[in-house]
Amino acid sequence: MLLFTSLDLVWNMSTQAKLFIVATPIGNLDDFSFRAIEVLKAVDLVAAEDTRHSKRLLQHYQIDTSLISYHDHSDLSETLKLIELLEAGKSIALISDAGTPLISDPGYRLVTEARSKGIPVLPIPGASALTAALSVSGLPTDRFSFEGFLPAKQVARVKRLQLLEVDSRTLVFYESPHRILVSLSDMNSVFGDSRKAFIGRELTKKFESHFLGSLQECVHWVRSDGNNQKGEFVVVVAGNDDAKDEDLKLKQAMTIVQSLGKELSMKKAGALASEITGTRKNLLYSKALEELDSDSK
Repeated sequence: MLLFTSLDLVWNMSTQAKLFIVATPIGNLDDFSFRAIEVLKAVDLVAAEDTRHSKRLLQHYQIDTSLISYHDHSDLSETLKLIELLEAGKSIALISDAGTPLISDPGYRLVTEARSKGIPVLPIPGASALTAALSVSGLPTDRFSFEGFLPAKQVARVKRLQLLEVDSRTLVFYESPHRILVSLSDMNSVFGDSRKAFIGRELTKKFESHFLGSLQECVHWVRSDGNNQKGEFVVVVAGNDDAKDEDLKLKQAMTIVQSLGKELSMKKAGALASEITGTRKNLLYSKALEELDSDSK
């Protein structure tokens, strides 16, 4: 059996510069892999989302590699600076504040640029709130959709949820403490009281807690205790078991008609929505006329 050693790692990086995408703990420091630690010790530079936060992690593991800031607001020049270092033969590890980089964290542009230049990009897998929550949710995991953070404004948030209403896949969302209650309330309104959901709060941390129930019960659980509104959340929502139901299909199609109708004639909007959803064109057109007639009264 072949064993991966730090000597192998150093030799590999001395022959060709690489960009390493390194997962860090999402809470419990013991979840940091041996390989991740060795990589961070061996690279020339660590690009971190928040250098102050990451400095504490590196110090805990006695890693003295230089840190540089790289985050969501980094501009193209900062990306190209890292690419230049890679092209000059330096190896760089990209880390986020917690979990796997690029999963609702910065890094996409850097990885894209590196690959366009032929620079090897290697994953150093580890903790991820997404997979951690899915694995213990008790909901189907064979097909799922990661939706990240919902829009902050309610109108945009509800529109996003309406587009997901008929999705048969398990849905996974990240949410912040100051929006967890309103987001769950909107999910309850759009998806219905009985849709099953799982809440993972502060996963792997000291005050970790889980709740599984209907969306209505989830709203009550969060509202019932102020402590349940603190921390970082992953919300896993069961897919729609009746995704092929004609009423739901029609509702989704009409949402598309309403959006397209702002720029196109209602007839054209109905035709395009019919192509997208498979709903009968005449049905959509007549339904749109009914709604227009109702609004005018």
